[in-house]
This record gives sequence, structure tokens and C-alpha cells, in this order.
Amino acid sequence: MKRELSRRETVKLLGTAPLILCFGFSLAGCDRAARSARQLGSSAGFHPAFFTPHEYETVRLLVDLIIPRDERSGSATDAKVPEFMDFMMADRDTKPEGRRAMRDGLAWLDRESHQRSGRSFVAASNRQRAALLDEIAWPGRAKPEMQPWVIFFNSFRDLTASGFWSSEMGVKDLQYRGNASVLEWKGCPEAALKKIGVRYEDRS
Repeated sequence: MKRELSRRETVKLLGTAPLILCFGFSLAGCDRAARSARQLGSSAGFHPAFFTPHEYETVRLLVDLIIPRDERSGSATDAKVPEFMDFMMADRDTKPEGRRAMRDGLAWLDRESHQRSGRSFVAASNRQRAALLDEIAWPGRAKPEMQPWVIFFNSFRDLTASGFWSSEMGVKDLQYRGNASVLEWKGCPEAALKKIGVRYEDRS
């Protein structure tokens, strides 16, 4: 008999579905990576188990381009997203093709950047990096020959978001109000009901 998924498991599954499909990650692997990244606390001197030093430098730069620091919260690196990614890639359940897709995508960024500017992606200017990413960040506008790298970048962006919003910083950024007792339930606000096109049925 199949066990029914809890609401919490269902939400996590929806959030990680693109990653499971693209990089071959498992839901359990996402959980393990998020816990491991949180347990690092403020410790320094992290040594990646999967990424090479240059790959890790590229990952750190790229995640902060996707989620930079702002007035509301810190950046993706502040939330230990690169560490989360390394745990994900090194996880026992991650498929070899997922690891290969990550390495191929990071290597392509360097190759393309070298062809355009003579520099690696990390060494390129902000304008040069932005011009390159603009060609793979928007699936509907990308050229056909860019499609493999569009898939890579959008999967990388999903992974960045999963790492950030599974962190303590990310949960605070979302202003998540779950896991709190409600003394009196007064129903869903009328404005919210109207927005989603439903209403309470009068059973009186």
C-alpha cells in the first residue's frame, strides 16, 4: 500500500521537481543537502567535495548574480547556497548524468566567455557576464543553438532558489508564518478568496 504524502512533503516535492527532472536529484538528497548546509553555521574553511576550486569560485559568483544581497536579506552565498550545491552534487543519490550536466555547464560558461572576451567567466567584467547570461536566461528568446545551455542555466537557477529558500535566511526572507499556533481560525480573508475565485459554501 502506498503511503500518502503529507502537505509538507508535497510542497517540497513541487519545489524540487525541476531539479529532480534536470539534474537527477532526489527529494531525500535535497533534504540532506539543506540540513548539511544549515549545520555549517558560521564555520569557515569549507572545502567542496565535488567542485574543483575554480568551479566553486564560478558557482559562488553565479549564485550571487541570481540572488544578490539586498535591503531585505543577504545573498545566496550568505545563505550558504554554494555549500548546499556541493552537498547536492556529492550526494550518493545524484545521478552521474546530473554531475556531468553541472560540470559541462560551468565549463561552457568559461569557454564562451574566453571566446568573447579572452577571459574566464569569473575574470570577465560585469557587463560581459551579463551579456552572456542574457542569451541563456530567457528560454523564449534564446537562439536554438543555445538551448542546451538555457536548460543548464535555468536548472542552476532553480537549484540556487531551492538552496536559498530552504535556508534559515531564505525562510525569513519569505516571511513564512507556518509552524505557529492559531488561537482562533476566522477563515480565509475575503480578498484572498476572491483572488483565487472561490467562496465558502453557506450550510446554515
